[in-house]
Amino acid sequence: MIHKLSKENHIFSFSKDNTPVLFVKNGDEIVIETLDCFSNQIQTNEDKLEQMDWNKVNPATGPIYVEGAKEGDVLEVTIKKIEIADKGVMATGKDLGVLGDLMTGLYSRVVNIKEGKIIFDEKISIPIKPMIGVIGVSPKNGNINCGTPGSHGGNMDTALIGEGSKLFLPVFVDGALLALGDLHAVMGDGEVGVSGVEVTGSVTVEVRVVKNLKLVNPLVKTPEVTATIASDESLDKAVKIAVHDMANLFQSFTKLSIEEIATLFSIAGNVQISQVVDPLKTARFSLPNWVLDSYNIVF
Repeated sequence: MIHKLSKENHIFSFSKDNTPVLFVKNGDEIVIETLDCFSNQIQTNEDKLEQMDWNKVNPATGPIYVEGAKEGDVLEVTIKKIEIADKGVMATGKDLGVLGDLMTGLYSRVVNIKEGKIIFDEKISIPIKPMIGVIGVSPKNGNINCGTPGSHGGNMDTALIGEGSKLFLPVFVDGALLALGDLHAVMGDGEVGVSGVEVTGSVTVEVRVVKNLKLVNPLVKTPEVTATIASDESLDKAVKIAVHDMANLFQSFTKLSIEEIATLFSIAGNVQISQVVDPLKTARFSLPNWVLDSYNIVF
């Protein structure tokens, strides 16, 4: 069954106390409309960040209750299609991002998207590569604002979470309570300036409940690679968690010793940075899919 969910149904934090706005069954498809990360408050170059309501940042459409999802399960979200608007917003400024110490005020600019490219200026146009910045489920307890990543997902800003990918999220509460938003037309690893090209749009996903997989943190599988994703106060900690998570998978699915796993990871794997600008930093550890396929590690 295919459902549609309007962008008017959105949240600003992930919590089990959020009331579901849609109930779906295992295997259903959902077309999810999204606001941009500024709740569509920046429409022209005359709209300034200083005048914006910062309490309306990073909305995520949802939450969606997936029937059959229980604590300890994994929610598999297949991203079948991402459609974006024909314009987007770039933003940065004082104390924002890696270069914020060099700025004195806030900056934003609306850019056009034509023929699959971002019109950056008269010299260059950058090919789009749409991805989802915020996607997650409810934590077991408390509220986590949509701007913060964690074991539940959230604002992971991971460029691999795009069309054709599968995201696997650990489930902490009945129904999972999935929500997503913060689409980017394109974003570089690190998101060093604090934004990608922020856009409105819609995402078509298929949801399935996985009962035979145990995850502590999110995992994403693209047609080329599989990556464990972790967020922590420092990149060092996030990297360590991501690599350990992948090692745990290999220990569960194979008879390789930890020494064999470590040497395999060191020659075939890649530590990569997702983002360095959120309250927690996000890193990932990726392996080519052929490595996992060789050991029959199949999700």
